[in-house]
Amino acid sequence: MKAIQYNAFGNSDVIEVVEIPAPEIKNEHDVLIKVKAASVNPLDFKIRMGYMQKMRPVQLPFTPGLDAAGIVTATGSAVTKFKVGDEVIAVTMGNAYAEYIVANENFVSLKPENVSFEEATSLAVNLGTAQSILFTDGKLTKGQKVLIQGAAGAVGATMVQLAKNNGLYVIATASGNGVDLVKSLGADEVIDYKTQDVSSLVRDVDVVADCAGGESQNKLFALLKSGGKLLSIAGMPSPELAEKYDVEARFISSDLSAKSLENGLKLVSEGKLKPVVSKTFKLEEAAQAQDFVLAGGVNGKVVLVV
Repeated sequence: MKAIQYNAFGNSDVIEVVEIPAPEIKNEHDVLIKVKAASVNPLDFKIRMGYMQKMRPVQLPFTPGLDAAGIVTATGSAVTKFKVGDEVIAVTMGNAYAEYIVANENFVSLKPENVSFEEATSLAVNLGTAQSILFTDGKLTKGQKVLIQGAAGAVGATMVQLAKNNGLYVIATASGNGVDLVKSLGADEVIDYKTQDVSSLVRDVDVVADCAGGESQNKLFALLKSGGKLLSIAGMPSPELAEKYDVEARFISSDLSAKSLENGLKLVSEGKLKPVVSKTFKLEEAAQAQDFVLAGGVNGKVVLVV
């Protein structure tokens, strides 16, 4: 089968299109899936550049890709949730840039009928991450206030919708075309961080969801009420500042299990949460796709069509 591999660490020049054997079911709870689309996530190029070797080491050659959407072609003997022909979304945490993948059934979900494969693959990491920050770790309830930093990005755009659909008050930061996008997704307040000072406009939020990271993260602590939470997917927050402002602050590892996606996928099926796909590339164009994401300023998800 055709796949994308890294045979060295470095820039996008190390990305190769290769022919490798298709994976086989080896576990009774595995599902074999013919991939129709795979999403491009920042972790993909962080691994390629060698940045994750201490935290999440991989062996070369390595096939990247955290999640995909496709059609079930075979199931393990103990699989009860899926059958051949089902259209599904799967989280693999690797190997998704390929024509076939194998995934454990606990990380596979039925694809909502009202979205395409390209839209479907944009959902898994986004929904799991948003669910983890807002509810699993944030423990937010109806009426509480969340600030989403970087709300026009892939995860942020999903988080805005998930938060609003669950009755939260959403303050979102974005810039450029992202401002109109986030407004269209239902945010209660949208702040253009390039022309407005967030720290002078926001106070006493229950949770800050940091999807952007960088130097601006340290300014987010002052926006929280005492006892609030700064939850980041873009860098480890300062424990010293957390103590100074009497808040919790931590880096979040997302729960990407099918169970974690249930809330969001139900909203997608009901037409209440829309996937946001920025651009699609062919599988063979994986290098260009990663460079496009790495350049920044992308609103929504970038997807590889297989």
